[in-house]
Amino acid sequence: MADLKGDAGRRTALIASLIVVGTGALWGFYWYPVRRLDALGLSGAWGSLAIVASAAVLLLPLAVMRRERLARAGFPALASIAIGGAAFAFYSVGFVYGRVAIIILLFFLTPVWSTLIGRFVMGWPITGLRIAAIGVGLAGLGVMLGAEGEIPIPRGTGEWLALVSGILWSISTTGMRANAPLGPAESAFVFAFGASVGALLLAPTLEPFPTGIGGDKFVVAFGWAVFAGALWWGLSMAALIWAASRLEPARVGILLMAEVLIGALSAAWLAGEALGTLELAGGALVLIAGILEIWPSKEEPQPSSVR
Repeated sequence: MADLKGDAGRRTALIASLIVVGTGALWGFYWYPVRRLDALGLSGAWGSLAIVASAAVLLLPLAVMRRERLARAGFPALASIAIGGAAFAFYSVGFVYGRVAIIILLFFLTPVWSTLIGRFVMGWPITGLRIAAIGVGLAGLGVMLGAEGEIPIPRGTGEWLALVSGILWSISTTGMRANAPLGPAESAFVFAFGASVGALLLAPTLEPFPTGIGGDKFVVAFGWAVFAGALWWGLSMAALIWAASRLEPARVGILLMAEVLIGALSAAWLAGEALGTLELAGGALVLIAGILEIWPSKEEPQPSSVR
């Protein structure tokens, strides 16, 4: 019986890991609809708000069907998922104001923040390799942000939003690991709702309300918003939330790194954005930190499965 449970647990972990990798690859193209909406007149956070609000509306019927689960869920669980939505909303808006690869790499410092939160807030164990991962990750951050000879701190709205989004996502995944009573569908709704609140708070502070969208532009913008909301925030988020509750928070951040490669290549191909030598070196250190971080987790007990 123990072996059967062990096999089932390994299969679940494998499926969850594959879902996270696939989600990361898909999100490597997410910057494109965000920038399309910006070009159509939904500037700043307004385009991201249109996307996440569309997702929330699409997921609302499923949330109503599962309202009893939502009612039974505790505040920590709902807050953890909503914070994750706000994190991704900040990340989404960052693409409007910064270069795609830099925004993605700043977000992917999540293993550093997840490890620190797990150790000092949750009391989870930390190994020597994870300490090394923190050091390498922060070194990569410094090299990447100081590539032009300036003080190595985020510059511009996009980079700050990306850094904050990574920290918020680490808080969210830690909370989802500790409190995961919701199923994927209702979780995705709470996620989209949290993102809508986050984007709504950001939108009027960054850009004025868009007033010049009408006719064909409105139809195209509406189509992009619904498409992105359904695919990225509906389907992929439901799958990611299911997987994240079954894996360590840092592992989730690392497996999502497929987004780094896909995002950098797609931005270079479609937007002509290329990184300098030092920026590439800093990004490589961030990825190495992820590899160092995940290595010892193979020997650590996995969290118990949740539905």
